[in-house]
Amino acid sequence: MGILSASTCPEENPRVYPPFLCSAPIKFQYANYSTPEYKDSGKGFLKLQLINQRSDFSFVLFSGGLLHPKVVAVSNHVAFANPDAPVYPRLAQGKEWNEMTVTWTSGYGINEAEPFVEWGASGESMRSPAVTQTVDRNSLCGAPARTVGWRDPGFIHTSFLKELWPNRVYTYKLGHRLFNGTYIWSQTYHFRASPYPGQNSSQRVVIFGDMGKDEADGSNEYNNFQRGSLNTTKQLIRDLKNIDIVFHIGDICYANGYLSQWDQFTAQIEPIASTVPYMIASGNHERDWPGTGSFYENMDSGGECGVLAENMFYVPTETRAKFWYSTDYGMFHFCIADTEHDWREGTEQYKFIEHCLASVDRQKQPWLIFLAHRVLGYSSCISYAEEGSFEEPMGRESLQNLWQKYKVDIALYGHVHNYERTCPIYQNICTNEEKHSYKGSMNGTIHVVAGGAGASLSTFTTLQTKWSIFKDYDHGFVKLTAFDHSNLLFEYKKSRDGQVYDSFRISRDYRDILACTVDSCPSTTLAS
Repeated sequence: MGILSASTCPEENPRVYPPFLCSAPIKFQYANYSTPEYKDSGKGFLKLQLINQRSDFSFVLFSGGLLHPKVVAVSNHVAFANPDAPVYPRLAQGKEWNEMTVTWTSGYGINEAEPFVEWGASGESMRSPAVTQTVDRNSLCGAPARTVGWRDPGFIHTSFLKELWPNRVYTYKLGHRLFNGTYIWSQTYHFRASPYPGQNSSQRVVIFGDMGKDEADGSNEYNNFQRGSLNTTKQLIRDLKNIDIVFHIGDICYANGYLSQWDQFTAQIEPIASTVPYMIASGNHERDWPGTGSFYENMDSGGECGVLAENMFYVPTETRAKFWYSTDYGMFHFCIADTEHDWREGTEQYKFIEHCLASVDRQKQPWLIFLAHRVLGYSSCISYAEEGSFEEPMGRESLQNLWQKYKVDIALYGHVHNYERTCPIYQNICTNEEKHSYKGSMNGTIHVVAGGAGASLSTFTTLQTKWSIFKDYDHGFVKLTAFDHSNLLFEYKKSRDGQVYDSFRISRDYRDILACTVDSCPSTTLAS
């Protein structure tokens, strides 16, 4: 789809995949996909789902396969009524607990229209202006993002809705006021404002990594290996009334330089992201590119070098290029790291992590959660086991002292495409023998890999590690429910059926958090 040149384009690097065309098709199907006898009869039909991507579509029939495509025929244009219309709103928490941000995509630049959000609780209505940004080829770092995968991502608008009342339901719609005085509107959406930090109420958090996107019509696309993602998305939509906030911890859509897929992803998650805050972390497929200051010098971002993720989604960071931040949700305090930048002792990020963990008031926010994309804790993934590290090399060496000192309850990671849960652990040793019901002090941090939300699965080593309590080679996601300041439920659900396959509870009082454990105590004095 999209008008394509018949001449093939050479690959610049191994991240440029066939079909080799000078402009990447948004998606493609083989002519015999729904009509197996097509080759004999020459007749067939295909069904393709189109989403608004700010321009007209045409369908092109190619011969010659993916490596030597030749145009046989091109269809008439198919157009959306208003290709520039505002689409795919995505909510995120702002820098203050009582602020919600709304980010969306449109075809209107600031020379054509003023973007804003019209919003309010029932009976109220106000307008908040939006800032507008876009991405051009020169801000990207390499092929395919700058070459065959380039597609104008449109204009990205973010509005800041401030001074919200805790837990109140607000409605909102996206608006653009054209300079001729007419208005373009989206449909109406709604969200519930966050509870105030420390609020004692039921709070439900969903966490996963590595979901990606997939085509509901069965089409092929570039980087086509996230077959579990539609199931995960479906389960979250089905249970949305029981979810308050979502954390997608890296490897967001695997566009890997084929930019049209960011639209595809934001369209797929729209029912979720338009209703609850959708918080992301940076992963290797968003950021990594040689010579651009990422900690890992590989080509996993396809030349995007973080630019798309940093613009398409709002995160309450100081600087978007440094993708680490903290955010509060009621009784939870979250510290989100960026594993694609150095986290080791003495770095800027290490100082942030320590400050984030140290600054929480555990009497009000007893549930302290650490999130990151790559596994900085423990994983039995075969690749880590073969390296002999059972983690990202250098992963926990600098950070485990912080997790222990500040008594982090749970650390969750993506990157490895499976599910695994450890005992409460410190320095490779289980600090608590319990498996499903923790009472009082755990004396260590539980580490969880939750990277099975969609991408092709990662195998475990056959080696049995003492610290691994539950493993699952399947697609799934994690849900945390805080009932009050003393009781937390952790659940792992499979994407295929939404059922719980692993769980544990933590029950404790504030004094259990204050209690001393190994390497976590301030010094005492005998003076009275």
